[in-house]
Amino acid sequence: MRPDILNPLFAEVEVLKGIGPTLAKPLHRLKLDRVVDILFHLPVNWIDRKRVGRLDVADVGRVITVALTPRDFRQSGRGPLRIFAEDEGGDYVTLTYFNNPGWAKKQLPLGETKIVSGRLDRYGQELQMVHPDYVLPAAEAGTIPEREPVYPLSEGLTNHRLSDLAAQALGRRPDLGEWIEPSLKAQQGWPDWGEALAIAHRDPAAAPARERLAYDEVFANQLALMLVRASSRRRKGVPLRGDGSLRDRLQLPYMPTGAQQRAVREIEGDLQQEVPMLRLLQGDVGSGKTLVALLAMLSAVEAGAQAALLAPTEILARQHYDTLSRMLAGLPVNVAILTGREKGKAREACLMGLADGSIHILVGTHAIFQQHVAYRNLGLAVVDEQHRFGVAQRMMLSQKAERPPHLLVMTATPIPRTLTLTHYGEMDVSRLDEMPPGRQPIETRVISDERLLEVVDGLGRHLAQGKQAYWVCPLVEESEALDLAAAEERARLLQLRFGDKVGVVHGRMKGPEKDAVMDAFAAGRIGVLVATTVIEVGVDVPNATLMIVEHADRFGLAQLHQLRGRVGRGDQHSICLLLRGNVLSETARARLALMRETNDGFRIAEEDLRLRGAGEILGTRQSGEAVFRLATPEQIRDLAPMAMDDARLLVDRDGGLDSERGKAARILLYLMERDAAVGLLRGG
Repeated sequence: MRPDILNPLFAEVEVLKGIGPTLAKPLHRLKLDRVVDILFHLPVNWIDRKRVGRLDVADVGRVITVALTPRDFRQSGRGPLRIFAEDEGGDYVTLTYFNNPGWAKKQLPLGETKIVSGRLDRYGQELQMVHPDYVLPAAEAGTIPEREPVYPLSEGLTNHRLSDLAAQALGRRPDLGEWIEPSLKAQQGWPDWGEALAIAHRDPAAAPARERLAYDEVFANQLALMLVRASSRRRKGVPLRGDGSLRDRLQLPYMPTGAQQRAVREIEGDLQQEVPMLRLLQGDVGSGKTLVALLAMLSAVEAGAQAALLAPTEILARQHYDTLSRMLAGLPVNVAILTGREKGKAREACLMGLADGSIHILVGTHAIFQQHVAYRNLGLAVVDEQHRFGVAQRMMLSQKAERPPHLLVMTATPIPRTLTLTHYGEMDVSRLDEMPPGRQPIETRVISDERLLEVVDGLGRHLAQGKQAYWVCPLVEESEALDLAAAEERARLLQLRFGDKVGVVHGRMKGPEKDAVMDAFAAGRIGVLVATTVIEVGVDVPNATLMIVEHADRFGLAQLHQLRGRVGRGDQHSICLLLRGNVLSETARARLALMRETNDGFRIAEEDLRLRGAGEILGTRQSGEAVFRLATPEQIRDLAPMAMDDARLLVDRDGGLDSERGKAARILLYLMERDAAVGLLRGG
């Protein structure tokens, strides 16, 4: 349970003064649902308000604070209200109000000196200030800040209002013990936690305070990962020593690469230990991860255990099932599939086979670790496309056996080294950095969408040679319905030319429909597959050697790289055409140039981190994995190694979580909501 000392911060945001139903709406839109959310909603910029005694043309374009005395009101019809006011030297400025003139007149009665703050502009020959930000009695001049923070806002929420809520939230912050190692804190010149928050809200340019808060978040993350790892290492697993009897009978399509052999050796070494394996297998698109996973699963089956392969989508689960069934044909290995679609007798038979041990390898989606799915002896779980599964799901899976199974996690989205440390710090890492023999680099071209008719002609020539192609439609983030409309409209236009050679798949299709189209494409009955990004992960048709991505400038780098990886799967030359609009942002231009320049997924991942930030790369928006709110990608990169060392020091040297610093760190884990690890703290 969360410590009581944090309760004031985790109260609903409505406990703050002045929040009614109207103000609650924009706050909830910004996901500011609790006091702590406002506390961690830091300013992104600031306004410097220059205090001046006299008006000066040199200050045009700046925000100034000055004492003014209104001398005259003017308003013609429904036009703006203009208030002529003078400074202490008799120079004039026009204060212009486009709405609420009655309120403005009350604020600025004639002849009464007020302190006014706003942006000084020029209108013709006159100095002008439109809708000043502050109008206060002279006695309250000191309440206008010289540096005012600027917050991310939503419609219906003003900066002034959010500043007031932040001040209230700061008033509720408790006095917490220090969790940072004292010499590190002194060396970095960081303030205490509570003071750092106050400074960050008051002065967004104060680097030490911002860095301290970012460090707290990264440190909590690293400590949580370390505790997950320590907990899994304390739990005894079952050593699995395969005898090679099944693996030796496999008919491999090619001699495994050096990288694959190295990964297999590392996995075999882990499986033979009592400590359950926690290994991340990173490989670029097409580097042969499935073969490594199959060899690992056969090793487990040889040792008398069952293995499960968890895929993120139904399409991918079925494809894995087909691939494994084909590769294991003729071997005494029973492979089954379980997704949300299996019903009735087929489902019952599968559940019985798992319980009695007659099913050796199970492939499926999340359905494979629902509560009523019981295994006789689950020894190895393989999770494909890791970033779609959070720490919580990893833990659920590990509770599927009396003793925790070994865990191998695969990702085809190469993850920058920094993020490997901050999101998979509890895991050992194997990298497949070689391509299997015969894989050719994919030629990538960027083409203006004005040449669409030429592209369609080229597609016609491609199909006439008996080859196949993908046509990916633009992503419309706001609406699945629009995605669907775009895909169906493109398919309709292509069907006018190519008839029933054109098939379409999108996220809203029912499973069996989608399978029927995918099967027809895999069998070559369909020549062009028009799709939204449902084909992004894992679809494998070697005869498809042309990938056309419409409006490629709307896709992220990692997505483009994944889509490109759907072609080039055989020994034929493959081409990826990226169609772009005419108006490109700098980021989109940089993305497309990099795609044309390199096929190296690891390099693309590093660039993607630079251009987009950590949350999006890891798919955190969908997966419920920890999101960083206080630390930027650059801060994560710079602070993660230091935080990892500090967390190790706390656990190994400073008395762990029972010391004074450890007790403070325990509270930090709750504060930063790294709760997945909190359940493991019981063991200290």
